[in-house]
Amino acid sequence: MVSMSTKTAGTAAPSRREQILREAARLFAERGFHGVGVDEIGAAVGISGPGLYRHFAGKDAMLAELLVGISRRLYEGGRRRSEESAAAGLAPQAALDALIEGHIDFALDDRELITLHDRELDRLREADRKQVRKLQRQYVELWVAAVRAVYPGLTELEARVSVHTVFGLLNSTPHLSGPSALPDRETTAALLHRLARGAFSAAAPRERAGEAGEGEARSAAERAEYTAPAERTEHPEPAPAPGAEPSA
Repeated sequence: MVSMSTKTAGTAAPSRREQILREAARLFAERGFHGVGVDEIGAAVGISGPGLYRHFAGKDAMLAELLVGISRRLYEGGRRRSEESAAAGLAPQAALDALIEGHIDFALDDRELITLHDRELDRLREADRKQVRKLQRQYVELWVAAVRAVYPGLTELEARVSVHTVFGLLNSTPHLSGPSALPDRETTAALLHRLARGAFSAAAPRERAGEAGEGEARSAAERAEYTAPAERTEHPEPAPAPGAEPSA
């Protein structure tokens, strides 16, 4: 499997295989897996339908590569961010911020894959579906460790539920009516980051072991520390009130 996003990094021209996957993801998300034929995918990249079989065994193979590939990319990217944060000696909140930023990039740049996961995961062969689930569990565990480092009062189960909830929040972008329903990318990313932080902060059990005052002070310090890129203006807006299955 090729671990890839359907978006091409930098300015490098996508390979033919990447072009096929990108167009397959777009068409599958728009019309459903069974609503798209091989000939249509081929036409979208300028080759005949049968020509696709030089790259993939069929539509099932494309879907498997898309869903297994994005699950692997998320996990490996999250692991890399966690390792880099640890090597740099970053504070726990900065390490969690790095994970949040990585997932926001996915949520904004790979919306078709979120839709595909929601609709088509059950169409994968059992072995591929198990691989997706395994990668997702590993990805969740990275987040659980990062969340508990920031909020040690959370139990492991509470942290895991909170992580799933934040994934649901961040992965909601495909359910908006269209790109025009979102602000510009920088503003949207900053908003999603504040919401994710707010959700984790709201989950923190500040009432336990006399942590109420400490938790409020910590929350205020976090708000002061984190000024999202879109908010770095002469008149920054205050962070909003905290808001509430991993999708890929």
